[in-house]
Amino acid sequence: MRTRVKICGFTQVEDALAAAGLGVDAIGLVFYPPSPRNVSISRAKAIVQALPAFVTVVGLFVDAEPAWIDEVLAEVNIDCLQFHGDETPEECKLFGKPYIKAIRMKPDTQLAEIEQHYAGAAGLLLDAYHPGVQGGSGSGFDWDMIPPDCQLPIILAGGLSPDNAALAVQRVRPYALDVSSGVEAAKGIKDAAKMADFIRITNQAT
Repeated sequence: MRTRVKICGFTQVEDALAAAGLGVDAIGLVFYPPSPRNVSISRAKAIVQALPAFVTVVGLFVDAEPAWIDEVLAEVNIDCLQFHGDETPEECKLFGKPYIKAIRMKPDTQLAEIEQHYAGAAGLLLDAYHPGVQGGSGSGFDWDMIPPDCQLPIILAGGLSPDNAALAVQRVRPYALDVSSGVEAAKGIKDAAKMADFIRITNQAT
């Protein structure tokens, strides 16, 4: 199975277009004001409208009010939701969209139980745990914490870059890799050469 690539944290139309041209499978837009990669509805709308067909758009939220998510969905053509907070399965399903639940991995994380709890998810995104940081930290975690028999599609995040993408594919065999800071020139500004390397290396390692 080919490992897909999602690049998260776009804030510029030209960066998203560059990623699409390089063959990215999905782009992530962050709707979380504390994040340096947060986008407004108007900016997100401009990015999405510029994209060609067959690029999945993922909207990232952290313990957001349902009314805010509804407002974003009314204006921005989002294909899939990604929840990075303490959202329950019931809250994740409220919006009639496929959803990904992010799990910040700790030594005592019981992934099998979490899979049962979020059985309706389109996938689980596994990221590094840092107190008070909801993803995008640029830090990784011990991949040996991931059980080999996961039932849901696994999206691997946390500290990924062109330097370790091949190893991530070979060791974990995830459904997808999710990268943000590892392909940036600055927070929210993507580096086209790094994006190209990441996508190429991931595809070659599959």
